[in-house]
Amino acid sequence: MTIAPWPAPQLPVLVGEGPALALHSERDGAARILQVDGTATMYVCGITPYDATHLGHAATYVTFDLANRVLRDGGHPVRYVQNVTDIDDPLLERAARDGVDWRELATSEIALFHDDMSALRVLPPDHYVSVVQSMDRHVAVINDLVAKGVTYTVETPDAVDGADVYLDLSTQTSFGSVSGWDRGQMFEVFSDRGGDPDRAGKRDALDPLLWRAEREGEPAWDGGPIGRGRPGWHVECTTIALDHLGMGFDLQAGGTDLIFPHHEMSAVQAVALTDTTPFAHAYAHQAMVAYDGEKMSKSKGNLVRVSQLRRAGVDPMVIRLVLLDQHYRSPWEYTDQLLTDAEKRWHTWQSALTTGGDEGADELVTTIRQALADDLDSPTAVGAVDAWAATAPQAGSPAVMVREALDALLGLAAHD
Repeated sequence: MTIAPWPAPQLPVLVGEGPALALHSERDGAARILQVDGTATMYVCGITPYDATHLGHAATYVTFDLANRVLRDGGHPVRYVQNVTDIDDPLLERAARDGVDWRELATSEIALFHDDMSALRVLPPDHYVSVVQSMDRHVAVINDLVAKGVTYTVETPDAVDGADVYLDLSTQTSFGSVSGWDRGQMFEVFSDRGGDPDRAGKRDALDPLLWRAEREGEPAWDGGPIGRGRPGWHVECTTIALDHLGMGFDLQAGGTDLIFPHHEMSAVQAVALTDTTPFAHAYAHQAMVAYDGEKMSKSKGNLVRVSQLRRAGVDPMVIRLVLLDQHYRSPWEYTDQLLTDAEKRWHTWQSALTTGGDEGADELVTTIRQALADDLDSPTAVGAVDAWAATAPQAGSPAVMVREALDALLGLAAHD
């Protein structure tokens, strides 16, 4: 079921159309134009709502907001889908730690995420889908996989009733085609990213969990023939993407920590269900953001939260500008100096927008469009605006074309 996302900002319509979006292929390093036929279709994996929204999250959603904007500027309507994983082990663990109901925690963190995305002027998805509220669809997909004979069960002594259900990867020749990783690379991260390679009874240590049978004290739903329980993480995105985009959608996106196992498993499950390929034609992944020398993560607690910066009085456009000044494929580390530099830059830009007039605007808009179409090269776009602002004449009139381009393409709305 689609639930209400955050409100959409007004998006100026620019004169002309921008070039087609080309994205770096993670498999061979080549830049390839995203082949879009009519409406562009895009799925970006959403949050597990128990500690939203740190700058690592924000970097992902701002990056693929740029993709959304470039596609629209190129003349394509966009159908954008995002899930919210409002039932999962980390959410239950955090709720238990804090002594709150898991549903209340999810609701409050989703609301905070919406506020942050709205403040950052991220275009909302057309379909924003709660796992809990679409549970009947996940149950149906898992039962369909069982009926196709591509699953097996593992007896679960601590289950209230029934057994856990796994996908049998030995039946799937497409496994590994998304990441291109060998088994050694897969095992390096599988445990840390929600896998259970040591689970007794599995046919292959990498087989993904489709259905977790009900345990005492855990939330569970009626699964029909598979008993009571809840779906595994990967199959949720399989279901939601297929329901709202279908097989062969244009772009699957998220952080680099989703390459394996999440995007790999989501795809192989879809192939197993439909007997067709591909799940997505192109994949793109936001590099990790570090803080205090380590990857910013909930488990480490080294988070810089968008809401904290906002409460401290930081302009959300400054936060967005910090993110835009980093290329999405390059890991980077947040520092207070980045924020200070972005504040100075934004002040300079706003002064130029107020009095600089539109001389040179056509060239600037062309440069921004070309930079973003070239693998979302936002740092080059930011540098072009710097150059324009440094030489903008004191015309005494607002730079209307530039202001609209910054809003439409970079998501930066200057203050009146």
